[in-house]
Amino acid sequence: MEQRFIGLADVAEWLGISGSQARAMVLSGELPAIQVGGRNQWRVAIADVEAYIAQKFRENEERLASEAEARRARSEF
Repeated sequence: MEQRFIGLADVAEWLGISGSQARAMVLSGELPAIQVGGRNQWRVAIADVEAYIAQKFRENEERLASEAEARRARSEF
């Protein structure tokens, strides 16, 4: 059976962050998750982690393009 959800430790590993940072992302709503079982038992859909990563890549590309445009505009003066 295909695994659809992962725990916060796995999320942290995928993103290269600490477990507490992954938990903070979930609690802030930045990363959707469900709470199962006991306290602090969070699960994140693999698709949501992949979507989060893709969104961060898009944001980074947009930021870099904007910064490059600003540098070009400054150099024209």
